[in-house]
Amino acid sequence: MQAIRIVGGAPLQGTVAVLGAKNAVLKHMVASLLAPGEHRIVNVPGIHDVALMGQVLRHVGAECERRDNELVIGVPDEPFPEAPLDLVRQMRASILVLGALLARTGTARVALPGGDDFGTRPIDLHLGGLEDMGATFDLVHGVLHASAPRGLHGAEVFLEFPSVGATENLLLAAVLADGETVISNAAREPELVDLAAYLQKMGAKIDGAGTSTIHVVGVDHLEPAGHRVVPDRLEAGTYAAAAAMTGGDVTITDCVPDHLRMELSKLADAGVSVEVGEGWCRIRGPERPAAVDFATLPYPGFHTDMHPQMVAFLSVADGTSIVTENVYASRFRYLGELNRMGADIHADGQHVVVRGVERLSGCEVDGCDIRAAAALTIAGLRADGETLVVGAGHVDRGYDGFVPKLAAMGADVSRVEV
Repeated sequence: MQAIRIVGGAPLQGTVAVLGAKNAVLKHMVASLLAPGEHRIVNVPGIHDVALMGQVLRHVGAECERRDNELVIGVPDEPFPEAPLDLVRQMRASILVLGALLARTGTARVALPGGDDFGTRPIDLHLGGLEDMGATFDLVHGVLHASAPRGLHGAEVFLEFPSVGATENLLLAAVLADGETVISNAAREPELVDLAAYLQKMGAKIDGAGTSTIHVVGVDHLEPAGHRVVPDRLEAGTYAAAAAMTGGDVTITDCVPDHLRMELSKLADAGVSVEVGEGWCRIRGPERPAAVDFATLPYPGFHTDMHPQMVAFLSVADGTSIVTENVYASRFRYLGELNRMGADIHADGQHVVVRGVERLSGCEVDGCDIRAAAALTIAGLRADGETLVVGAGHVDRGYDGFVPKLAAMGADVSRVEV
């Protein structure tokens, strides 16, 4: 197993560029299945989840070739309508092949999704919306057998919660459905808007992406297209938190600061100097941050995937911060690891009380998921002595070159075998 070794104490300095969003490119890869022919997707990060989704596409019958930060995907005329258990269980985004395959072939067999364990994350919203559009489902040994005997048709779908995954699945199904689909209480995330932009390049008729109501008029067929993936706001936010945590001075380029409005605002409330411009932001951290409260919410609220990094930052704040997790019920496994480093953090239901301490101390900790591993690495940058974050493979699922980029900014960090 690989681990990340950090010797704390060095403030981060310099410039770091981010690549395309993990939470966008995976959906674009699925969307390519809607149109036979050759697709080109650029600004693609070299992360493990992209490789996994490539295996899913190959199982369906597509060709998927990576050339530096470009993906070339060749989609067959008749895709094989199945996503296998061994791949789907590793990555939640693979559930989106359900809507795409139903739209293309009228049938699909997809295992129930896996990914990081944040408690119960049901797909009832996905299935309910697809049923409204004419799909039927049977669950056989953990595999969904879906079919649309008369084809998918337009429908009015109201989501009880603005789920990103459900909105995306319905959007992928609706673009080839017969008639008009209206998705109410839809997710508004920038990655969803980027997916809609890609589908529109393919010939889809979509209006309202980025608002709470999306209108889709189904078309007979789509054409292959090229697309540049929107920058990863979570990668940018993670480097912003790392710079702030270390009292550093870092400029983050190739990003969209507006997509991080709430996160950057909270950093500023904690005493961080934040400057933004077209495609960049500059972060200068204080000697010690002030305590701030925040609650995770769907976009444009504070992103749940920035929760662990922000808690790591606040663990050394002057005062007590209250964090409320409103998206995932069980996102707190990393808290015990931060406490091993000397933090004073207590979870009470969906709330986290962070009593800031003056210093953290390096030790061995378990990075149990993508953002937890990143957050513990950030904490290690500020801690006294050596920190060993076991489970470095989790970071590889969401960050391209995480350790080299930190090292280029002056961090004493490396990958080691344990």
